Amino acid sequence: MLTTKDLVDNFNLDVIAGEKGLNRPIHNTDISRPGLEMAGYFSHYASNRIQLLGTTELSFYNLLPVDEREGRLRKLCRPETPAIIITRGLEAPEELIQASEATDTPLMYIDEATTRVMGRFTTFLEHELANSTSLHGVLVDVYGVGVLITGDSGIGKSETALELVKRGHRLVADDNVEIKEINKNQLIGKPPKIIEHLLEIRGLGIINIMTLFGAGSILTQKRIRLNINLETWRQDKLYDRVGLNEETLRILDTEITKKTIPVRPGRNVAVIIEVAAMNYRLNVMGINTAEEFNERLNAEILKNSQHKGEV
Repeated sequence: MLTTKDLVDNFNLDVIAGEKGLNRPIHNTDISRPGLEMAGYFSHYASNRIQLLGTTELSFYNLLPVDEREGRLRKLCRPETPAIIITRGLEAPEELIQASEATDTPLMYIDEATTRVMGRFTTFLEHELANSTSLHGVLVDVYGVGVLITGDSGIGKSETALELVKRGHRLVADDNVEIKEINKNQLIGKPPKIIEHLLEIRGLGIINIMTLFGAGSILTQKRIRLNINLETWRQDKLYDRVGLNEETLRILDTEITKKTIPVRPGRNVAVIIEVAAMNYRLNVMGINTAEEFNERLNAEILKNSQHKGEV
């Protein structure tokens, strides 16, 4: 759970009133600048958001009649309001300090421009409050592509990841991948803190990838773009040999490209994943070898059929 204290710690905010409310939870990623509220319109006041008071809001407040000021600011401080933050290092009105203390609503300073503060806070909140889940698998960075390797237990996911690390790629997470949907169609994966940098190899046990291969062999988090699903080779199953079939894996509300790789003795799965990552990058750039081959094949078939018709 994200609280106001987490915000204070991450952005080094100066708390000037309402310290007892620092444990208030933050549930909303939106941030408000209560301009209409300063004018007395509270019908649609989003009180569960962080409230930012900048030059515009405070200069308008200073124009209010003295008998209206205290009541106006008291209405800003609600039990569900996570924090009221004054930007640009402006001086807080005495009425606001008193209202914050009376309601235990955290009141804080930050000496930065209001729009910059909104951008930084929004990015932080969207990351921390994003929808999340966890999957059994291995996440590696292969040629800049976040590849999520999935498959049945014992299929060889960790061994494949170890081979990829030896070939110069980077490990993000083994066995359990924590995934957050930061934005639409943007999944960020990272390891649980307890198994960060660690890889389990049956027969060897737990090994520390950073200790063995150096700091360049690991990443703390990576955007997931491609899923490689490993499965035991089945003689009765027809596997895609051209690459025209498009599979996807749905994680939360996002779909990513999925490739199913059959595993059997003699197949170098690490090399196949490398090629899959490079081919994915080509597809993103608009180069699709499977479609080009299909077009050539169709053109050749059409050419042969016309030639036979002429004969």
